[in-house]
Amino acid sequence: MHYDNSTSETKEIISGVSGPGGRGRMFPRRERRAYPLGLAGRLTLAFLILALYGCHRGICPAAPETQIARPAAERIAPPVAQKIPVELTTHGHTRIDEYFWLRERENPAVTKYLAAENDYTAAAMRHTEALQEKLFEEIVGRISQDDMSAPCLDNGYYYYFRFEEGKEYPVHCRRKDGMQAPEEVLLNVNEMAEGHEYYSVAGLAVSPDNAVLAFGVDTVSRRRYTIHFKDLRTGAILEDRIPDTTGRAAWAGDSRTVFYAVKDETLRPFKIARHEVGTDVSGDAAVFVETDPTFNAGVRRSKSGRYIFVTSHSTLSTEYRFLGADAPAAEFQVLQPREADLEYDAEHLGDSFYIVTNLGARNFRLMKTPVSKPLKENWTEVIPHREEVLLQGIELFDGHMALSERQDGLTRLRIIRLADRAEHYIDFGEETYSVRIGDNMEMGAGILRFEYSSLTTPNSTYEYDMETKEKRLVKREKVLGGFDPAGYESKRLYATARDGKRIPISLVYRKGIERDGNNPLLLYGYGSYGASMDAYFRSNLLSLLDRGFVYAIAHIRGGQEMGRSWYEDGKLLNKKNTFTDFVDCAEFLRSEKFTEPERLFAMGGSAGGLLVGAVINMRPDLFRGVVAAVPWVDVVTTMLDSSIPLTTAEYDEWGDPNDKAYYDYMLSYSPYDNVKAADYPAMLVTAGFHDSQVQYWEPAKWVARLRAMKNDGDVVLLHTNMGAGHGGVSGRFRRFRETALQYAFLLDLAGIRD
Repeated sequence: MHYDNSTSETKEIISGVSGPGGRGRMFPRRERRAYPLGLAGRLTLAFLILALYGCHRGICPAAPETQIARPAAERIAPPVAQKIPVELTTHGHTRIDEYFWLRERENPAVTKYLAAENDYTAAAMRHTEALQEKLFEEIVGRISQDDMSAPCLDNGYYYYFRFEEGKEYPVHCRRKDGMQAPEEVLLNVNEMAEGHEYYSVAGLAVSPDNAVLAFGVDTVSRRRYTIHFKDLRTGAILEDRIPDTTGRAAWAGDSRTVFYAVKDETLRPFKIARHEVGTDVSGDAAVFVETDPTFNAGVRRSKSGRYIFVTSHSTLSTEYRFLGADAPAAEFQVLQPREADLEYDAEHLGDSFYIVTNLGARNFRLMKTPVSKPLKENWTEVIPHREEVLLQGIELFDGHMALSERQDGLTRLRIIRLADRAEHYIDFGEETYSVRIGDNMEMGAGILRFEYSSLTTPNSTYEYDMETKEKRLVKREKVLGGFDPAGYESKRLYATARDGKRIPISLVYRKGIERDGNNPLLLYGYGSYGASMDAYFRSNLLSLLDRGFVYAIAHIRGGQEMGRSWYEDGKLLNKKNTFTDFVDCAEFLRSEKFTEPERLFAMGGSAGGLLVGAVINMRPDLFRGVVAAVPWVDVVTTMLDSSIPLTTAEYDEWGDPNDKAYYDYMLSYSPYDNVKAADYPAMLVTAGFHDSQVQYWEPAKWVARLRAMKNDGDVVLLHTNMGAGHGGVSGRFRRFRETALQYAFLLDLAGIRD
């Protein structure tokens, strides 16, 4: 069993973004800070901080900003970070960074400044506190408190997790042979998390003999996990502790040996090591070391259980090594040596490896090769390349294979019987939706489990008989509070970009709205790393829809919704297509009378924060308000600093600014470097102090520069979660405190106060 329910990575796009990794795989759900003081106490605290620290590497007094819908008498001055100019010279070009000092994580003036910003945000949003509480109660009230996942069969046990009334974390369990058997609790994360502000469990993996559980724990939110082991026969936590890992372990066939990935000081997984349970971790042998800083290393067990795969991958190149799982002390063999621009993923079935690759195939194709002859000259084609279809991945069974394909912006599931190549597609019946292959641990099963959702259909788990074509609903997310999907409508529209490309837009709104331009509309975008932003259900979004909002997802270039070319047209020296696509989608929605400029809002996070940051520099007049969650905005400085996590591994995504062509291009769109004297929209910006993907100082510096340079009086708020990282706070309900803050910010700007 390799089962992972890392609650810190539950998808909540409306609170941030999803993505494939890098500066994009995050789902910010930060809890707003709790303040026991009333308004007077908060204002006093804020001004005490200002008076105490003055302008010494910290905060200076400022003129008041315009508060959101607040009388002038209640306005307060925002904090102002001191300007300490630092010259940054590259390729003979010098930039002046007045806020470079905010990088000093250990400097008390930095944390005091961030605390003052939090106090200011709380004071500026105080008039919405009743609305925030109402939103929070609504959102949490739709969630079934004692919910349970659909059980997954693996190696004789049914694995699942469940939640208990009022508890923040899951309880991971299993039952032998059937759900009527006694429950075995693997981990009660509620008990484990006691005394921790942040707690994440990831990478649950049970040994082949079903006796030992390996799991990773992160208590800081830097995604640096310590692997632990639990004896499932006695319930004892073993003494083995493996620090600085990804949190995931791959078991060898002997049920004693595991392989794991170690992270370096930049949080790059660079080394694969072998550990025998019960021995001193200091003696663990390295079986592979990735010396190229643009590559990340990983390790996993094949679905068949017969092989251990070590992967080394960059944005545009892959290399696999494999080892028989029953011979953990043997040497790994290279499947196919890395080559520039050659990507592939491998899985095992019978005597063959099945390989999804871009070899001679921009949209990828499926190949097959004997395990004994793995090099690419022995690969034979199973599924050819198609110009109009992107092959996303495969799921192998003894008698069938399921393919995940993307065409016209939507994922399709294709079933092929291996014996005679008979095939068919599963029909879903909606014009915009999200579907993915789920947990299918058993090779011999003729049943495909998949996860389906749409903007109006709650998340649903189905089992599909690949022979009879019968589909059975196993579980559907419970949405409490009287939700009726018939009361909402979703659509797929297309905007025409300035270069003629058709940009898909997914929309959802409450039935009966008038297309008269008077609707508030929230436009979400991401557009990086080839991550496709599918239209799936989020019950928390109902709090906006029921108050008259339209919610729209712009499927812009830089994602992969329309095939590999969609990604390539939105990266490197084509990156600005991502931003202009978003602008063109916004203009299209206005022209179609879904909204008007004073009621149009934008949201993006991480690399999506780069998107909205670049867009408001290009078109500061376009939006009334913007939510930027842990935004990556200081592009040039970050990509020049190889000590920062992810930088070197992302040269193929953004370019290497040590090359002047990339430096100049990045500089032309970097949100921080292009702030200007203009009228900007009102903004709510969030950060995580322990963020390993977008360092907290990027949003902090951006807010400081925006305040110093913009011409208008619209508010710019910064909320930094001091106890969390890129994915926000841990826990099932606490994260919605920040969702409520974001929604209250948007609703207040839209003039909706209840």
